[in-house]
Amino acid sequence: MSISGSTTSCSAPYLGIVPYGHALKLQQELAQARAEGRIGDVLLLLQHPPVFTIGRFRGGEDITVPAETLARDGIAVLHTNRGGGITYHGPGQLVGYPILDLKENRLGVREYVWKLEAAIMSVLLALDIRAHQVAEHPGVWVGEKKICSIGIHVSRHITTHGFALNVCNDLRYFGYVRPCGLSGQVMTSVSELLGHQVAMDTIIETLLPAFSEMFGLSCEQESDRWLSILDVPNG
Repeated sequence: MSISGSTTSCSAPYLGIVPYGHALKLQQELAQARAEGRIGDVLLLLQHPPVFTIGRFRGGEDITVPAETLARDGIAVLHTNRGGGITYHGPGQLVGYPILDLKENRLGVREYVWKLEAAIMSVLLALDIRAHQVAEHPGVWVGEKKICSIGIHVSRHITTHGFALNVCNDLRYFGYVRPCGLSGQVMTSVSELLGHQVAMDTIIETLLPAFSEMFGLSCEQESDRWLSILDVPNG
């Protein structure tokens, strides 16, 4: 794989709906290439089909419905190496996977997470939604409701995984689990707060400059050439 890039620019492809396993493979390939200096920083933006992912710190004990319910609704359950507990991904949720070199960007892990949260807060503020951080619960909150989950992995100072911002997704599936150990009823979305459907393009257009400013990078949206390079199917 050969993809040109630099440490001052950040490719930001939007890939549409991508199965979780394919997105994980893509992250792993890009993280390897980033660690070897073959590419610059990348911000993968996408959505997932319905899936519960379990992080390193909590397990399947946070699933509160029987397996038959998950099978009926077509929701897979997968273990992953990110931080955090169980969470739900599905259509209408914007997932961001930054593949960044923390060393080259002069960032520690805590500062990186803080900047991720701050970038999301900036996006929400542009929509007149005032959000905040909660020290003991990583992510972004609006009042007592959580609107964005954060879960990361760092290896050889390269980041994978990232954030999941609820835009216009079906929130009822959070009720099937205790997301990050919390009640499923704690989750909210941009569309729920504003009272109308919000287009994914609107969020992405606001996110790219917010992410660029927060991390001192120049994020440019690209096509889905990343998928074709790795022969990873879309959808």
